[in-house]
This record gives sequence, C-alpha cells and structure tokens, in this order.
Amino acid sequence: MISAVPLTIVPLILYNVIAFVFAGGSATSPIWGSELFSLTLVSGHPWTPDLADLIEVVAVCLLGAEIIKATRVHKRSVLDHLVSTVVMVVYVVEFLAVGAAATSTFFLLTVLAIVDVMAGFTISLGAARRDVSVESSDG
Repeated sequence: MISAVPLTIVPLILYNVIAFVFAGGSATSPIWGSELFSLTLVSGHPWTPDLADLIEVVAVCLLGAEIIKATRVHKRSVLDHLVSTVVMVVYVVEFLAVGAAATSTFFLLTVLAIVDVMAGFTISLGAARRDVSVESSDG
C-alpha cells in the first residue's frame, strides 16, 4: 500500500513545512535564498545553490523514481495513478490559491507533478498494451 503513495508528495510536504514553519507563510522570505554551500568550479566562478535549488533537485530525482515505478505493471496501477492525480491537483490548487506557494520553485514542483501524472499514464498504458499483445499472440 505504501508504494501507492507518489514520491512527488515529498517535495510538497518539504516545501510546505519550510514555507509555513520556517518562512512564516511568506513567499518572499529570505530563507528561500539561503545559500547551502559554495563550490568554486573549474571556470573559477562560484556555484552557490540555495534551499529552493535543493528542493528542486530532490523533486527531479523523485520524478525519475516515479517514472521508473510507472514501468512496472501491477494491479495497484490504477490506485497509483489516482493518488498521483490527487497530489497533482493539490499542487495546482495550492499554487493558484496560497500566497506562500506563489514562487517559481513551487511552480516548477507543480509542473513536475503534472509531468509525473502524464508520464505515469502514458508509460503504464504502453506497458499494458504490450502485455495484452504478448498474451493474445501466445493464446
């Protein structure tokens, strides 16, 4: 049952905890620009990722894991897609209606959730179609 929980909910929870607990519900809080570290690149220029960058990297990695999960065909696929769709709707509604979510970071997280739903349906349908054609040619 835990595998039915979409991984894209992790960045949603992480963003909301930071936004409402540490940033006081403000989309313009300086916490979002907090530098995590600085690394001097070969070019001589520094790279200084901030907290928002970290959340985005986590979200992209989890999207990759979700796409890999979508390649497996199992009986819970419909439940997986339903829950992913609910999470996507939460992202969209929160982006449109909650001031603390009116950031480019949250918009990117919303787009990743939309891509998760679209990719999940597309990949699962393709895998199911292959299974049906393999089964029908054997029988």
